[in-house]
Amino acid sequence: MANKKTKPYAWDVIKEIVEEAIAAEPRMGASLLRLHFHDCFVNGCDGSILLDDTPTFTGEKTAGPNNNSVRGYDVIDQIKMEVNTFCLGNVVSCADIVAVAARDSVFALGGPYYQVLLGRRDSTTAVLHADQELFKGDGGDVEDLVQFYSENVDEFWGDFGDAMIRMGNLSPLMGEDGVIRENCRLTS
Repeated sequence: MANKKTKPYAWDVIKEIVEEAIAAEPRMGASLLRLHFHDCFVNGCDGSILLDDTPTFTGEKTAGPNNNSVRGYDVIDQIKMEVNTFCLGNVVSCADIVAVAARDSVFALGGPYYQVLLGRRDSTTAVLHADQELFKGDGGDVEDLVQFYSENVDEFWGDFGDAMIRMGNLSPLMGEDGVIRENCRLTS
């Protein structure tokens, strides 16, 4: 078990690795944000997007919308390894790491800093149903919204932060409902 005084500093480790990854490849910030988005919109924010397929398990990573499209897994792997080392144990979930890395990416690229609600647990299984797809809106007047936000940047950033907090709380596993995986790519 990690020293309770060291855990808050784990967020500094995540921030540092995210900033290094973005400095090496600026597109990585958007990739980490997208990774969080895809994790949350299938079965909730549970780190399931990170799971590798096995002979008996097919996950989200290789599903049509994600296969060879979603990236940043290696950055999450690096963060998980360093956070586990820093905290002297496996105390931060992969799901929380993905959420914090997305927030730190947005901030590093000039967006708002928003509060990430913590305490997510990781799924032990990310079975993807073939007929499951993202909710599609009714195609309202997007042009007016884009125009509004282009003229009200502060309003955009405020709404963006609020939306990220709401998205990050789509059916997260909490308490005894999940686990904290030591390796974000494996269920055990």
